[in-house]
Amino acid sequence: MQPSLWLALAGAGVLISFTPGAGAINTMSNSLNSGFRRSIWGILGQQAALVVHILIVALGVGVLVASSPLAFNVIRYAGAAYLVYLGIRQFLHKPDLDQEKAAALRNEPAFSMFRRGLWVNLLNPKAVVFFLAFMPQFIRPEQPLLPQYAVLSATVIVIDILVMWFFFAAAARSFQRFTHDARGQKVLNRTFGVLFVGVGVLLASIH
Repeated sequence: MQPSLWLALAGAGVLISFTPGAGAINTMSNSLNSGFRRSIWGILGQQAALVVHILIVALGVGVLVASSPLAFNVIRYAGAAYLVYLGIRQFLHKPDLDQEKAAALRNEPAFSMFRRGLWVNLLNPKAVVFFLAFMPQFIRPEQPLLPQYAVLSATVIVIDILVMWFFFAAAARSFQRFTHDARGQKVLNRTFGVLFVGVGVLLASIH
């Protein structure tokens, strides 16, 4: 990939990663509940989903999903329902000042966080459609495809990890002062619950 084309790809990747969405909300929620360092597991799950989306588009399945209203809608509504479920669960979660339970929440298994991050991004067919429109801009069909897809994937994933961890996860640390009393916990739980539900509804309603 030519340096000028890569710079354009990197710039687009930064703008995409800074766009708030379900992944950003999930990252901030993980950072608040489990800490800044351990939030990386949810972020890695989200990146695994991005790899799947890129593979789908690279193999041409993205065209099928984009051209099949039934397949697209099934995945879209499943993703929306999962986000709404996460939001309702977060909204109804009762404040808990018990230190032992708080420690258990902070020590949520890494695989559990990874799996949730994976599903949050995986159940978003708009990502397939987006990559279907986005990737061809940076691929030259007359050149070997595998190295180009490798560079594109590595660039998008590294940028997204950096933005998610050092911006969204770090930003959540400023909210930690609210977690020390019941009222603050309730405000945070309801805020993130509404955000999850809002993104889910948006995913289901925007065509």
